[in-house]
Amino acid sequence: MIQPGNAAEAVTLYERLEQEVIPEFYARNERGIPTAWVARMRESMARLTPRFSANRTVCEYTEQHYLPAATAYHLRIANKGAFGRQMVDWKHGLQQQWDMLHFGEVKVETRGDQHVFEVQVYLKDLDPKAVRVELFADGINGGDPVRQEMRCLRQRTDASGDTFTARLCPRPAQQWTTRRE
Repeated sequence: MIQPGNAAEAVTLYERLEQEVIPEFYARNERGIPTAWVARMRESMARLTPRFSANRTVCEYTEQHYLPAATAYHLRIANKGAFGRQMVDWKHGLQQQWDMLHFGEVKVETRGDQHVFEVQVYLKDLDPKAVRVELFADGINGGDPVRQEMRCLRQRTDASGDTFTARLCPRPAQQWTTRRE
């Protein structure tokens, strides 16, 4: 079934097939060759083959996937895999301390149509750069949920926790909640 938005394109396609393409296929020269059809096919192949060739595919995959993957691999193995060890150490540290992380006081100040959120986050011994603190709101009218990353405003100097902040508008402040990731 043709969708309403595609009706004009369908009409154009059928007219072109009926008035140009099909007659070219049946119009043959004295040797029985549809010369206009063959010319159309050759022109089409000349135009489309470079876009759909194995050579183009290999070049594109090499540039977009294989070379970046090889570069990333070489970065990971540099210095006897130091970066990989750092990642594993970071992950283990995060796993060991994740359950002890918690939110403290949430302050919201409204300035005009903006809400300024400040959230205390108790990270224990983790570096604030090791986590992502976000404000989260459900989507409106079935739309996608909204996630707003907060930035670290003040790092702890004692047991007070780190302060993360974000500025948002124009939704009501009550629609937002904090989360860690």
